[in-house]
Amino acid sequence: MSDKVKVLVIEDHPIVSDGCQRILGRRADISVREASSATAGLALNRAFAPDIILLDVGLPDASGFDIIQQLMDDNPPTRVIIFSMYEAPNFVTLALERGARGYITKNDDPNTILQAIDRVRAGSVYLGQAVAQTLAMINVTPVNDPLRCLSDREQQIVKLLGDGKSLTEISTRLPLGYKTVANTVTVIKQKLGLATTPALIKFAVELRSSTAIVKTAT
Repeated sequence: MSDKVKVLVIEDHPIVSDGCQRILGRRADISVREASSATAGLALNRAFAPDIILLDVGLPDASGFDIIQQLMDDNPPTRVIIFSMYEAPNFVTLALERGARGYITKNDDPNTILQAIDRVRAGSVYLGQAVAQTLAMINVTPVNDPLRCLSDREQQIVKLLGDGKSLTEISTRLPLGYKTVANTVTVIKQKLGLATTPALIKFAVELRSSTAIVKTAT
């Protein structure tokens, strides 16, 4: 058992977690544990001492970005691979700046997980195909704006969602009719490739957090 690659999956969505378990289960040389929150992930990292951590960005009790350093401090040999639904360039650069050794998305081919583990264990930095294509197309720098495809009004709405405002509060703040705000949210989701309004809100909150971290660092 000592020669097995120990992988910790920190992911709060049961379906995604189950999918990871199935993919990793194809390899007899991989031993897997899972946690569904940042708190549980930190504790299991100390107890299990994984070689690789697959870390989601949006956890119920913290952003994955916020615990990368703690995971590495508690278990220095570990290598962190971000496993996210988001391809936003500043998410990728922030993850790498924080110490992650890989970034793959839930839109990548399932085998990408195994490829990322092997490459990162070999000492490389690994980016999934979806992320690599995005970075290549825009010649990314840490200050690239993932909202560049949105109009000024659409960007305002995303930022207000990130501040925790409801659609009703946004319609009052701008001011716009509630139906106009709701319709604009639908357009935003289409442009960003997000399926649901909760997914958009999650994106907006995480974007606000990552942008604040980048501005503080600079």
